[in-house]
Amino acid sequence: MKIIDATDQKKWDKFVTSHDDANFLQSWAWGEFHESRGKTVVRRIAIDDKNKILGAYIGQVETAKRGTFMAIAGGPILDWGDKKLVKAIFNDIKEQGEANRCVFVRVRPQITEGEKNRKLFANLGLKPAPMYLSVEYAGILDITKSEEEILAGASQSLRRKIRKALKNNISVSSTTDPEEIKTFYKIQLETAARHKFVEFSEDFLRKQFEAFTKYDEVKIYTAKLGDDILAQNYMIFYGNEASYHYGVSTELGVKYSGAPLLHMQAMRDARERGIKRYNFWGITAVDDTKHRFYGVSQFKRSFGVDELIYLHAHDLIINPGKYKINYLIEKIRAKVRHV
Repeated sequence: MKIIDATDQKKWDKFVTSHDDANFLQSWAWGEFHESRGKTVVRRIAIDDKNKILGAYIGQVETAKRGTFMAIAGGPILDWGDKKLVKAIFNDIKEQGEANRCVFVRVRPQITEGEKNRKLFANLGLKPAPMYLSVEYAGILDITKSEEEILAGASQSLRRKIRKALKNNISVSSTTDPEEIKTFYKIQLETAARHKFVEFSEDFLRKQFEAFTKYDEVKIYTAKLGDDILAQNYMIFYGNEASYHYGVSTELGVKYSGAPLLHMQAMRDARERGIKRYNFWGITAVDDTKHRFYGVSQFKRSFGVDELIYLHAHDLIINPGKYKINYLIEKIRAKVRHV
């Protein structure tokens, strides 16, 4: 076995999507998005003597005043029961971190929270991170079920919203045109002001959209009442998962909810692609009623989702001295931001 740089997009995506638990965070397009933003992207594969891929990971190098680090979200992708492979991959991750002069490497894998996995990461020499990396608490819906079965498992309030939306003749459309990002960004500004979060830049959203459009893995869905936009969903379709990556709504959309129809249509499209899992992305704990996204989380739960808690992000420390400073800064930020 040896570990080398990955250069073949088709082989990469074929391997990653062969794993049911993988999502777009380890896709080739995700790396291209970060490269378009001027980031150094590391794509590595472990192969056997017949060039069969055994494991893979993608990470982007992030620069910050508190110290450069590499982020590996949703990876590495491998057989976690193969101890030799796991050790080899993490040795390589450390070497790549050192080569890119990182203070640490932050890893949030696609494995669930629990004592067994915490112990695994501790034995690999990683420490729990002071901050999260990507979504760690998600709402997942099995869309191998029929639409009738999904609605039967949904809350009464959601079914009422759907009936009301249909009665109001709310329309739903979708597009892969990057120019729609202009509208999405504008509505995002409204949503951010309403929910008090920091918005993404238009350039950030466009570059991400263009990276996934190249492989037919993204769509923007729009709900309208007449000519007025109510809500938009930014969906990524990759492997076995459809991901509700971003969602925005107008003031009118708060009154006339079109969001349920957007999700139902995205689920239909996902089924046509052979996708089995619909990821509503981040949700908050059910008892965290003071969180600014509590209401949004309750809406996602109304679909009857299963709650999936990934193992918390862990740090592979390369420079202990500088890491201590970073740790303290992030601990303070986490407390202030309530994350």
